[in-house]
Amino acid sequence: MLIFGHRFIPSDAFFHIFDIESITKTPPSSKIYLEFSENNLDIIEHLRLNNITFALEVHTITELIYASSLDASYICLHQKLAKTAQSIAENYLFDAKILVHVTKETEIEEMALLGIDGVVFPEAIVKVSS
Repeated sequence: MLIFGHRFIPSDAFFHIFDIESITKTPPSSKIYLEFSENNLDIIEHLRLNNITFALEVHTITELIYASSLDASYICLHQKLAKTAQSIAENYLFDAKILVHVTKETEIEEMALLGIDGVVFPEAIVKVSS
């Protein structure tokens, strides 16, 4: 299980960007984080063309499918979609890892029992201003 942002497990951060220019304010080889939205398709295409690792936050199953089709390395979502999203990812052999937003350590066990690929604590997401 992947764990991002835990207080004593070292992990990479995700840099939450809002526009293409913000990418230049992130460290080299950073993992980029943004919400799936039609308004962000230009950013997503830029990330894809430049082989930049990125995570997309999704809120629906349709957005989950889009995120996989857009080559996201990680798909982040809230717990209510976790089990269904992981099942779809396994059924369709997604390359992306499913990450669930958590705030408490006890949620790690819950997600592990559901077979979720990983969890991400809020501390793992660094907002980058433009």
